[in-house]
Amino acid sequence: MAFDPNSDYPLGTRRPDLVSTPGGIPLGDVTLAALRAGELAAEEMRATPETLRMQAEVALAAGRTQLAESFERAAELAAVPDELLLEIYTALRPRRATALELEEWASRLDAHEAPKTASFVREAAAYAARSLLADA
Repeated sequence: MAFDPNSDYPLGTRRPDLVSTPGGIPLGDVTLAALRAGELAAEEMRATPETLRMQAEVALAAGRTQLAESFERAAELAAVPDELLLEIYTALRPRRATALELEEWASRLDAHEAPKTASFVREAAAYAARSLLADA
């Protein structure tokens, strides 16, 4: 049965068959007891890119385009290493990066196949007009 963003939300309740962990464990097997018992690694508690893309479809079907865009970027970032994410997050804070450094971060995101997020970082260069970038 195909996914319908108009009727299958919330996914965990109406279509748990479509939700699994990054390692393929079905949603129904993801429990706090299993985590405590060591049957699940902490990494299995993450949303998959597929689930995030379905959430984006739900948001778009509801007319919430900005939320859909956020879910799409999150789907891209699911495969980006945590350390890199934290570095980029820090660089996006006011006066932490120059325009050139932001472009370098965007290029790294492109290399991780995250073009929507790379575009988002490139937009941060507009901070220069408000004196929110670091001095070169």
